[in-house]
Amino acid sequence: MLRHLPPSLTNADVIVGLDTPDDAGVYRITDDLALVQTADFFTPIVDDPYWFGAIAAANSLSDIYAMGGRPVTALNLVSFPVSKLDKRILAEILRGGAEKVAEAGAVLIGGHSIDGPEPTYGLAVTGLVHPDRVGAKAGVRPGDRLILTKPIGVGVITTAIKRGLARPADVDEVTQVMAKLNNVVDVLAPFDIRGMTDITGFGLLGHASEMARTSGVGLRLSAGAVPVLPSTYDYAEQGAFPGGSKANFRFLTGEGHVEFAESVPELVRMILCDAVTSGGLLIAVEAARAADLASALTAHGTLAAAVIGEAVAEHPGKIMVID
Repeated sequence: MLRHLPPSLTNADVIVGLDTPDDAGVYRITDDLALVQTADFFTPIVDDPYWFGAIAAANSLSDIYAMGGRPVTALNLVSFPVSKLDKRILAEILRGGAEKVAEAGAVLIGGHSIDGPEPTYGLAVTGLVHPDRVGAKAGVRPGDRLILTKPIGVGVITTAIKRGLARPADVDEVTQVMAKLNNVVDVLAPFDIRGMTDITGFGLLGHASEMARTSGVGLRLSAGAVPVLPSTYDYAEQGAFPGGSKANFRFLTGEGHVEFAESVPELVRMILCDAVTSGGLLIAVEAARAADLASALTAHGTLAAAVIGEAVAEHPGKIMVID
């Protein structure tokens, strides 16, 4: 669909626009300052309205972090069936979002709402970044290591919630994972970050595939090194995969973007394609600094800091998954 829009790069100040699959747009203001802009919203992923608001806000803010930026302002984007649901539900959604924006050090300065058929919430966010430190997907080089900052399996567990299968402790755990901010800009500053993205609806392998294709490198990932929420396997065995995860798997394998070693179990292959909400960052860094970055991320309090693979010169644009 986007190919029908006019190209954005006719403007020399557009650093990241419509022609690349990045997480947010970036526009240069001066030689030392650029704007990062994004918008994201979705329907409830958990039952608790406060945590729905917090998760939706964290997910929106994540696009700014994925571009190496700092969020500064946010606008609420709301659809709510005012004649069908108690307005206190909306108040809790907005409270969760506002508190997450404040936690990020940004300011909520307005928004827009409509009367819609079901609750929908998210943010339009503006951030700032130095033009030379934009965390786009296209800079990965052979030899770089890939680090993931949150466990995957979110789509499986949230589907289990919708089906009434999820245990309360698992609901609490996945809620906290989704609501965790990816605010690691200060941690990344001393490192030469080659590429970065956040893991959301296309799943770990889907977003990694975008990095491989835009950078013109191959990726080799170790399935056993990828952090996965422990209850994921239980619910996956019960078939609790969202439609998005199945679509991701069909696309990536059908188009030849991913190849699995025979030793990688079928269930694990699906989990690696699992559609995530408000996932972690996938960060490419030079090999010599990968261990130091992982240690710094752990000290900062990220939920994971796992080196899950590397970029290679072979099979450009394709991911090879080993066990």
